[in-house]
Amino acid sequence: MPQNDDVRFTLSSIKLPLFSPPPPLHHHTPNPFLHLILQNLPKFPHPFHKKTEISHTLFKFPHPFHQKFNPQNAILQFLTKPRNINPSPLLCCASIALTQNNLDGPKAGSGNEERVLISEVLVRNKDGEELERKDLESEALNALKACRPNSALTVREVQEDVHRIVSSGYFCSCMPVAVDTRDGIRLVFQVEPNQEFHGLVCEGANVLPARFIEDSFRDGYGKIVNIKRIDEIINSINGWYMERGLFGAVSGIEMLSGGMVKLEISEAEVNNIAIRFLDRTGEPTVGKTRPETILRQLTTKKGQVYSMLQGKRDVDTVLAMGIMEDVSIIPQPAGDTGKVDLVMNVVERKSGGGISAGGGISSGITSGPLTGLIGSCAIYHKNLFGRNQKLNLSLERGQIDSIFRINYTDPWIEGDDKRTSRSIMMQNSRTPGTLVHNQPDGSLTIGRVTAGIEYSRPFRPKWNGTAGIMFQRAGARDDKGSPIIRDYYSSPLTASGNTHDDMLLAKLETVYTGSGDPGSSVFVFNMDQGLPVWSEWLVFNRVNARARKGLALGPMHLLLSFSGGHVVGNFPPHEAFAIGGTNSVRGYEEGAVGSGRSYVVGCGEVSFPLMGPVEGAVFADYGTDLGSGSSVPGDPAGPRRKPGSGYGCGVGIRVDSPLGPLRLEYAFNDQRTGRFHFGVGLRN
Repeated sequence: MPQNDDVRFTLSSIKLPLFSPPPPLHHHTPNPFLHLILQNLPKFPHPFHKKTEISHTLFKFPHPFHQKFNPQNAILQFLTKPRNINPSPLLCCASIALTQNNLDGPKAGSGNEERVLISEVLVRNKDGEELERKDLESEALNALKACRPNSALTVREVQEDVHRIVSSGYFCSCMPVAVDTRDGIRLVFQVEPNQEFHGLVCEGANVLPARFIEDSFRDGYGKIVNIKRIDEIINSINGWYMERGLFGAVSGIEMLSGGMVKLEISEAEVNNIAIRFLDRTGEPTVGKTRPETILRQLTTKKGQVYSMLQGKRDVDTVLAMGIMEDVSIIPQPAGDTGKVDLVMNVVERKSGGGISAGGGISSGITSGPLTGLIGSCAIYHKNLFGRNQKLNLSLERGQIDSIFRINYTDPWIEGDDKRTSRSIMMQNSRTPGTLVHNQPDGSLTIGRVTAGIEYSRPFRPKWNGTAGIMFQRAGARDDKGSPIIRDYYSSPLTASGNTHDDMLLAKLETVYTGSGDPGSSVFVFNMDQGLPVWSEWLVFNRVNARARKGLALGPMHLLLSFSGGHVVGNFPPHEAFAIGGTNSVRGYEEGAVGSGRSYVVGCGEVSFPLMGPVEGAVFADYGTDLGSGSSVPGDPAGPRRKPGSGYGCGVGIRVDSPLGPLRLEYAFNDQRTGRFHFGVGLRN
């Protein structure tokens, strides 16, 4: 169809009626305002309504889609209208049928209504002439149900067929006329067709795409306007707004001269957004958080058409700050401007800081489950200076592991419009070195002192990037805490030959997260580059990537995961990629498959529901160091006879918990030995 140049769009101010404030949009109740559009946007008469006209010889029925139209009342008005000397032929015939018993033609009673025999039924224009378009005549005749030639009709049946003709959508008026001829009574329906559609004017559509409206009306150009089709278009436009949770609807439609249709859209723009602090009883109070800290989190801005779905996301975003106990949004009319004011009610947590304690399990411990237990405690503040800034001092302590960390985070740097966050960290840790350098004569730990700063920001939907710089000093210690530079097999434990290695690392990380649901798609790529600031500082490049993809197979769920990495340059041997264990190749102890400069690990897992929150799983893992074990400084894998590659398969169960899935698994490896594994959360 050729492009129509008669469509144009103009903007105009709108007015929405006042409405009572709806119940608050609470984060626990998804989309509770979806009824608001239907309840509070204006109720509009159907398009192209024409006033009822009554004359001595002509009666036009109002359009049947108008909400005030009552065909029965219209007929009664028609029958009771005072008549002059030249009454309507139909009224005359009806009167004759009611009052003259000697009228020719059979009659049949139906209750108290008299019937009149009709010999012929015709459709004509309002002047009584034949319609130029025979297709419209056919539409009118096809709409008739009771009025047929040689049928005995009541006034009510004629009334109903008049309504059916107008309800077909092609006609704006219909007048029944009865003519007494020598062959009998001829019933003529004098109709007035709607105009042909030749153009469109749309006002007030700020967010509704022009192409959407053009496509809706495109197939009607040059055709008679059909009210039923217009009604479908109105429902389609209103549905477009409802699907997107937008406060908008068709507020009016009018047929102009020349076949032009004027479409009016009402959209409620956001006039103002205010923050109101409440206590737990719902009474107003003074908040500790700065209002601008909350407002900057909102994607809803002044001048936008209010979206309930966007408001729901804003509620979730404010709750994710971790400093609010409850959040809700209440739309209110902004006077008679046709706009809407938003009030966000927030209930702050009782205290922005505190002390916490907990425990965990280290997956790097292989000498027994009890030795892997870790206790932790932390002192924290989640809302420094009322700006949602976080300060955390934490200590984790186990028989082997220990981590002391000071971390300061500003989730959104003031003055930045890209949602950039900043994190400053200092850490002193001791972790097992047995993943690479397991010792038959005692434990070995790796001590690290780390300090650095990182910046992070979203750069695309579902994509996040992090860049930073970090200083690290790392060295090995024996079970007595004394520094050592060689392991049991005389392999070096540092790259520099000293008791510790110093390095300044430039860090870069990119993360993609799908829907955020467990098992959804995840991709992580990170790179560390050692900078040669001092001659003794290590220079190397390390890249690492991992990906996870979940697929639904009916009631079952397939989870595929992949990870791989490579190191170039002079790096500490204890930083080699360790293969094997709970989050690598199950069926092996931690790091028992290999310790390489490169590695690849793949996993396939099918889970299926068993009972309630419990799921079963069948899995298979494979990992290899790609033959790079001997290229690690000191070749720690060679003396320990690590195979360099291996696979495992087994079964397990999953139990949902607030910490994530609890995993208990049993796997056999390719050396025909089995092993239990316990983990929390999805595989890394």
